[in-house]
Amino acid sequence: MAAFTSLGMASNPCECRSWVPNARLATGISKVAAIERSNFHRSLRPCELAARYVGQTFGIISKRISSAALPRFFIQMSLVDDKVFQQNVADKSAVLTYELIQGSLVRWNSVVDKSVPDPPTAVFIHGILGCRKNWGSFARRLSQEFPMWQFLLVDLRCHADSASIKKRGPHSVASAALDVLQLVRQLRIIPRVLVGHSFGGKVALSMVDQAAKPLARPLRVWILDATPGKVRPGGDGNDHPGELIAFLQRLPKKISSKQEVVSAIVQQGFSRDVAQWVATNLRPIGNSNSRPLGFSWNFDLNGIADMYTSYETTNIWGIVENVPRGVHMNFLKAERSLHRWALEDLQRIHAAEELASDEGAGVQMHVLEDAGHWVHADNPDGLFKILSKSFKCTVAANKVLRGLRPQ
Repeated sequence: MAAFTSLGMASNPCECRSWVPNARLATGISKVAAIERSNFHRSLRPCELAARYVGQTFGIISKRISSAALPRFFIQMSLVDDKVFQQNVADKSAVLTYELIQGSLVRWNSVVDKSVPDPPTAVFIHGILGCRKNWGSFARRLSQEFPMWQFLLVDLRCHADSASIKKRGPHSVASAALDVLQLVRQLRIIPRVLVGHSFGGKVALSMVDQAAKPLARPLRVWILDATPGKVRPGGDGNDHPGELIAFLQRLPKKISSKQEVVSAIVQQGFSRDVAQWVATNLRPIGNSNSRPLGFSWNFDLNGIADMYTSYETTNIWGIVENVPRGVHMNFLKAERSLHRWALEDLQRIHAAEELASDEGAGVQMHVLEDAGHWVHADNPDGLFKILSKSFKCTVAANKVLRGLRPQ
């Protein structure tokens, strides 16, 4: 976990010059301010920039300060040590369980001054039978490359730790999207990037469709290996999620071992990779001499079955063919996609590209080579390169800061 420093600020924000030891550093802070203003479309306070820069350059050591001794402007921030701040939350009062991964330059908590702009946030949404951990390694890599960003990973309803949070039906794409919208509102986060894989891709589209707020402008939306309309299964030999869910529902609620589940799934004709991935959703029940007495599923299979049915039938072409101003939608097709992308789907997306070119909106199609449906596992480097376009504005600011580090 990243180290944290407590940094007292001057009572007058205009007195921040005292934190800058020379003109070279002042110039560096000004450059970062200009870059971040253009990227975030808001002005950052000089105090915060000075705090970020001083924390990065000199690695100030944490000190315990009594509450009575705190100056008016007191900011806690993470030091730049090539690590990230990671927060896991499984609060029953929360809308969903989530994980927040923050880059090392993120100002993670403003105790008094609430006027400090929040860091830009990207939300990652998993697919059916998945969980937030599917995106963990990928998000941590992004946080190291783009340390001014934070990344919110969620467990959708009926999945993983969120399965213990009771939800009213119907369990659908729309209700899953509303959950995520309620979560970001509860966290007072305004996402600038949405990334959804498969079912999560339609959830991201539904989020845009349901609410103008709390979504920022400009907003980039990534729909990974999913289409806005009817889901068309692939050919023979592919793993069909609907059939897999139905088979899992027939298994006993209590399972003696993970290997038993893997073998049973493979015997039904599914791939061993999918079988082993599904088995990661098993949690131990009790223990005897440090060995579990059995396993049970860490999700609500009946709810997930309803969600997948909704995924197959939900049509959100309307929001793609009439993209709101300031929204840029990116469809990514895996070269070896699990689902069949019909010629009609591709033609409609390309037609939407032309329609969205006006009014500051956008639609774009991408192809990820050497990847099956599980894009972030099959070709993480290729996916990282493509997604990085959404964060490239902060790279310029990051280069300025790195270039000003003492040698």
